Amino acid sequence: MENTMNKSKRMEEVEKYSTDPKFDELGSTGLQRQGKITTLDEEFVRDLKGVRAARTYREMRDNDPVIGAMLFAIDMLIRNASWHVESEDEETKAFVESCMLDMSHTWDEFISEVLSMLTFGYSLHEIVYKKRLGENKDPTKNSKFTDGKIGWRKLPIRSQDSITEWVFDDNDELVGAVQQLPSSYKTVTLPAERLLLFRTRSQKDSPEGRSILRNVYRPWYFKKKIEEIEAIGVERDLTGIPVIYRSAEMAAQYDDELKRILRNIRRDEQEGLLLPLAYDENGHKMLEFSLLSAPGARQFDTSKVIDRYNQTIAMTSLADFILLGHESVGSFALSSSKTRLFSVAINSYLWSIAAVINRVAVPRLLSINGIRSDKSVTIEPGDIETPDLQELGQYISALAGAGAPLFPDPELEDHLRRIASLPVKSEKAI
Repeated sequence: MENTMNKSKRMEEVEKYSTDPKFDELGSTGLQRQGKITTLDEEFVRDLKGVRAARTYREMRDNDPVIGAMLFAIDMLIRNASWHVESEDEETKAFVESCMLDMSHTWDEFISEVLSMLTFGYSLHEIVYKKRLGENKDPTKNSKFTDGKIGWRKLPIRSQDSITEWVFDDNDELVGAVQQLPSSYKTVTLPAERLLLFRTRSQKDSPEGRSILRNVYRPWYFKKKIEEIEAIGVERDLTGIPVIYRSAEMAAQYDDELKRILRNIRRDEQEGLLLPLAYDENGHKMLEFSLLSAPGARQFDTSKVIDRYNQTIAMTSLADFILLGHESVGSFALSSSKTRLFSVAINSYLWSIAAVINRVAVPRLLSINGIRSDKSVTIEPGDIETPDLQELGQYISALAGAGAPLFPDPELEDHLRRIASLPVKSEKAI
């Protein structure tokens, strides 16, 4: 009787809590959208909206050497980090580790795909499971384990240029994404409970995040135009400006053909021009072709302008150290401080990736297998940069000189071995 009364009292408290107006959400994030299924409209630059944005960012990533070098440096730094499972529950820890190694792609390949969020602002991945029943010719069922548990089959990306719309509920919560399949052009709705959404930042809680190339767009755009003009100018300076003179008596009906010839004049292995040799009644040529040379030097040094834009592009992601060797100034100490700051920034991206995995992927994996544990299970990244051993040695010497009892200390010794990438102490030595 007492238990029934306690349960009834608790139910009344829960009902009161759920209907109390002070727990209601009154405002919103301010995300610009209309309807439950919508294309976001936060961006004011036309080329950076929706699918068009994915194409623009891809062009920036694939065509610009400075942006390519910047993203390559980030990719290699993050790939250099090792991933490990942390938990006091050894059995659960071993299970999660086995799932990481039992996918159809490697963990490094998965992380590399996740890094596309840097270019596009977000990276969307679908969680695909399989039952672990041993080796099978069917790649969708193949597994290294025979324990009958459910593991990750793969965590594939859903490319940004195929995501056309986002699905929200009445409470502004993201519940899915609409993808247009490239093969059939049909659309499919991907439910949020099967997705991993990685973002560079969650401005207004937008699922599209914010590309690290967003601030690069303007200098990249002007640099691209100047390079095109420079290439045209170089060609014209080397070949001259083509000019065709025709007499007033020559019929104007040939003007279109003459203009086409002017536009197509190029210096290459097939250069040449065939013109009729025609004279008027006074013996003057009715048609003449020549190249008009450009006089003197240009007012602007385009190399300096392009270098300035390159510096701006690299600076937006703290990657301007990649240009130090190409300039007349820049010391080793400056390079070292810049790379260290860059590594700190990249390390934050690494931990933001881990946060999504540990908040979504790992709990769902354990839940679907009915695993309940009081001990937390997390997948964590290692360091992306080896510390300066000279500085570390000076620090340890200073501690020892101050009388700090460093040795014997197995934990300290193991830590020093680990950060210096030295072999683990053998059982015999222990």
